[in-house]
Amino acid sequence: MSELDDPGDGKSKKKRGRPGRPPAPNKKPRKSPLEKCPMGVQRGRKANGMAQQNGEGDPVTLFEVVKQGKSAMQSVVDDWIESYKQDRDLALLDLINFFIQCSGCKGTVRIEMFRNMQNAEIIRKMTEEFDEDSGDYPLTISGPLWKKFRYNFSEFICVLIRQCQYSIIYDEYMMDTVISLLTGLSDSQVRAFRHTSTLAAMKLMTALVNVALNLSINQDNTQRQYEAERNKMVGKRANEKLELLLQRRKELQENQDEIENMMNSIFKGIFVHRYRDAIAEIRAICIEEIGVWMKMYSDAFLNDSYLKYVGWTLHDRQGEVRLKCLKALQNLYTNRELFPKLELFTNRFKDRIVSMTLDKEYDVAVEAIRLVTLILHEDALSNEDCENVYHLVYSAHRPVAVAAGEFLHRKLFSRHDPQAEEALAKRRGRSSPNGNLIRMLVLFFLESELHEHAAYLVDSLWESSQELLKDWECMTELLLEEPIIIDRNQTGDWGYALIELTVCTIRQAAEAHPPVGRGTGKRVLTAKERKTQIDDKNKLTEHFIMALPMLLSKYQTDAEKVANLLQIPQYFDLDVYSAGRMEKHLDALLKQIKFVVEKHTDTEVLEACSKTYSILCSEEYTIMNRVDISRSQLIDDLADRFNHSVEELLQAGEEADDDDIYNVLSTLKKLTAFHNAHDLTKWDLFGNCYRLLRTGIEQGSMPEQIAVQALQCSHYSILWQLVKITEGAPSKDDLLALRRVVKSFLAMCQQCLSNVNTPVKEQAFMLLCDLLMIFSHQLTTGSREGLQPLVFNPDSSLQNELLNFILDHVFIDQDDENQSIEGDEEDEANKIEALHKRRNLLAAFSKLIIYDIVDMPAAADIFKHYMKYYNDYGDIIKETLSKTRQTDKILCAKTLILSLQQLFNELIQDQGPNLDRTSSHVSGIKELARRFALTFGLDQIKTREAVATLHKDGIEFAFKYQNPKGPEYPPPNLAFLEVLCEFSSKLLRQDKKTVHSYLEKFMTEQMMERREDIWLPLISYRNSLLTGGDEDRMSITSGSSSSKAGSIRSKKGRPAMHKKRIEEESVESSWMMRSDTLQTPGALQTPQLTSTVLRENPRQAAEHLPEQNSEPGSESDYVHKRGLMEDDAEPIFEDVMMSSRGQLEDMSEEFEDTMVIDLPPSRNRRERAELRPDFFDSAAMIEDEDCWNKCIYMGWDQF
Repeated sequence: MSELDDPGDGKSKKKRGRPGRPPAPNKKPRKSPLEKCPMGVQRGRKANGMAQQNGEGDPVTLFEVVKQGKSAMQSVVDDWIESYKQDRDLALLDLINFFIQCSGCKGTVRIEMFRNMQNAEIIRKMTEEFDEDSGDYPLTISGPLWKKFRYNFSEFICVLIRQCQYSIIYDEYMMDTVISLLTGLSDSQVRAFRHTSTLAAMKLMTALVNVALNLSINQDNTQRQYEAERNKMVGKRANEKLELLLQRRKELQENQDEIENMMNSIFKGIFVHRYRDAIAEIRAICIEEIGVWMKMYSDAFLNDSYLKYVGWTLHDRQGEVRLKCLKALQNLYTNRELFPKLELFTNRFKDRIVSMTLDKEYDVAVEAIRLVTLILHEDALSNEDCENVYHLVYSAHRPVAVAAGEFLHRKLFSRHDPQAEEALAKRRGRSSPNGNLIRMLVLFFLESELHEHAAYLVDSLWESSQELLKDWECMTELLLEEPIIIDRNQTGDWGYALIELTVCTIRQAAEAHPPVGRGTGKRVLTAKERKTQIDDKNKLTEHFIMALPMLLSKYQTDAEKVANLLQIPQYFDLDVYSAGRMEKHLDALLKQIKFVVEKHTDTEVLEACSKTYSILCSEEYTIMNRVDISRSQLIDDLADRFNHSVEELLQAGEEADDDDIYNVLSTLKKLTAFHNAHDLTKWDLFGNCYRLLRTGIEQGSMPEQIAVQALQCSHYSILWQLVKITEGAPSKDDLLALRRVVKSFLAMCQQCLSNVNTPVKEQAFMLLCDLLMIFSHQLTTGSREGLQPLVFNPDSSLQNELLNFILDHVFIDQDDENQSIEGDEEDEANKIEALHKRRNLLAAFSKLIIYDIVDMPAAADIFKHYMKYYNDYGDIIKETLSKTRQTDKILCAKTLILSLQQLFNELIQDQGPNLDRTSSHVSGIKELARRFALTFGLDQIKTREAVATLHKDGIEFAFKYQNPKGPEYPPPNLAFLEVLCEFSSKLLRQDKKTVHSYLEKFMTEQMMERREDIWLPLISYRNSLLTGGDEDRMSITSGSSSSKAGSIRSKKGRPAMHKKRIEEESVESSWMMRSDTLQTPGALQTPQLTSTVLRENPRQAAEHLPEQNSEPGSESDYVHKRGLMEDDAEPIFEDVMMSSRGQLEDMSEEFEDTMVIDLPPSRNRRERAELRPDFFDSAAMIEDEDCWNKCIYMGWDQF
């Protein structure tokens, strides 16, 4: 008899009594699913599954049929139902084995087990036959086949219940047996059993909810028919029909009660335990399915008694589970009719949901924002809640920003009156009704105080507000109107903000990809997106060809606005000028640009003008000649004024006034900005720039801005000359002429390094580094050997000057930096700008080292600052170290040890020979050495020679000088060996012995016998070399040693390793035969990695978990709200990582009368049940000391 069978009258339906009402006297209460009676009776055929036929005629199990998925699921279920009707024991045994095999268990429930054993005994037997070698099982195996299996598995259960819903599920045998089995499996310590049975039970519950919903609908229909028939007149009333309807209603009620009992068993026996399982996947399954129940049958499940589980799980540690919670809630909030039932839940957990918009998991944050957007319709969000979401439109993660943009669109732009907007636009003479919406967007942009990220704001709103953002006509009308104050607190910023937003929308439409820093790169556009991009580009071109000259004319005196507006032409389709016969608008644009160049001296504006000319002068367009004439006229005028003003300035000498200086500086800045993008060599600007620089050096009175601009303009002139030579066939005279120019300019820059003005020195340094890089030995690569005369190699004096400049201007203390900008109002911004300049200087010099233009030992002075300036330059120094090691491993190692030696010498000079080894300075050197050692990586075979060379140089440095007091005193540099100890772990075992032999060459017999504290560095270093020297150890290396076999202990490998020791002894002596370098022996066969991998003790892992404090809307806060769940016990979330030592803490309480699923449900209570450990999962492994040692000794297979 099944554990759920009613021993009473077979015709009576078992029915769970409602809370507060005793069960009927002729009904026996349902037994707990945990109690198990013997299952079934003796079978008459093979018990390994239902007999199906595959393509070869061999019988396959139900598991294989579902896994292959070749047959329609309904036909598979129909075949099983036929077999059940013929022999229900055989069919049930097939179903039991189906669940066992779906868990990955290779065992089979036999007929004897089915007849004589209880569920717990069967599960224990199957656990013993479980394959422990692999942690994978069908639900976790990757691949398309198993992904399809998971879908087929769920579909099979749903179809099974759907096909059995009218008869079989009410026979008090099939469902009782299946629910009892799944309840037992879900309580198993084996993860595969728990995971598979929980998924099956939740899908089973979903199918039952669907059946219950249909029963409820049929019952309502029957009740309406009965009421309609009963309300008829007595003469027209059909009593037989009334009796049939009454009987029908009674049957439906009995069936409904039966379904309630089944759902109660699943919910109490499985869900309330597994929704807080140690495995995140299992918790996610429970939350996902309860969301389906609440949406499918909201009258029964959408109440606080079930919503509380979703609310509590919003605090789950795993993002996967939190994601399922949010998606479940989204399905509920999408239906606005359900809002009244969600009101209490919204009030309790709104703060938690809003806080999840900042979740560390981006997928969770996106779904949280979407859920908050749905809650926005309920008007349950405060202004503070909305502000927490607003700023996410500037997030670097695009999906988060787009979701926040949708929220902003719904909040600001979806509640306007279109008719009122159109009427207002007509009164003001505008063609677009979006004026107020654009003003709201500008106001939001201004109030966000992140004015440098307009492109991010536009990209966030692009998908939701694209029509508004593409209304360039309305934006232009607003810009051409008289200034209107949007807000009393906003005066003149709105024009600049609107221009910046307009330019960003133009860029977004023309380029059709997110701005820099948001997104992984340009993706390939679809045909539809490409067509939209072309249409938008044509639309904006046709509009702004006419509007841009008018905008420039209005804002021509405002440098920031003009610089922004001049970015628009780069997004034009320039063929429209000639195709649309719009040359007059081109002339108007060129006229405005020329006026802007004459009016402004701001570098940003001049560079924007230069770039615009460069775009318009493209040879592929027919307008090129017209633009080239205008450009040439402009440059002629500027060059004439520059030459004339230079002559006046040089003639005036020290008597030059401010007008003379301004004339030279203004024209020079304009020419420099144009020389960057245009070839102006025919105007010979280099000559006068060089004269200005030479005069400044000779007389020392040249203004720093003129010197900086002259250096930059000369640099551009040299580069354009090099471009001409590389693109053509230069003569020898051309090469020699350019070489003389470059040589003289390099000498000029070197002299400028000693200038008193810091901007001049920094400019000269950057140009020196750039030119040395350009005219280095790499200039002749790529079949350009003819350019060899142009190659320049810096001499030692220039290298030293560059290095000294870095040390004086980059590695400076914070106090020095603060003094240099003291008194500035924007102190923090200036600090960031100054740091940015210093990083550029260091990067420029580091490139010279990386490309072997400056000798690598010069990098020692940079490497030694790695720890002290880690926050400012750590990434640059680390990348330099990595690149130099790729160039020459041994020389890089010598440079590293040299940097440590320099720090040690500096410490000796400061503190004297008697160092305090416990001081912070010594610890800092050791920490730097440890960081350097980490950069060698794990592959010791590749770095063995470099590490050995490092040790050799370190040993020689330690014994370089003898103590003047006598040989009984340690050498002055002996303490350096303590620093060298940090690199001993990077030596192979055989290399340690060789290095130790090399160390003994410098040691006397007295040194070996000394044990005083002053000799501790030598003792420590020797011990670090001797450790592992005689043991069978090895390092992790690349190649075959990292294979799976490398992690298994091999006893057969011992003789081979002993034989290899003999081979090592034969090559060790060759290391000490050379005095210049320490030669490593040839690569020997790597011994097999022998290690026993132990699983982490979950007790230790649990100690690192942060404690969860109670917060408003949290689980504990939800518990103590009266009227919601006053009788419920607080669920335990900490037990997902339970731990104990010696014995498992008793986390369970007695099973009382738990929540009963009634339709509609009544007053409920829930239980706290014991969550047992999973010995197959490291996260939930719990054993005492004896058990742990037994696992290690016997192996997991025996355990």
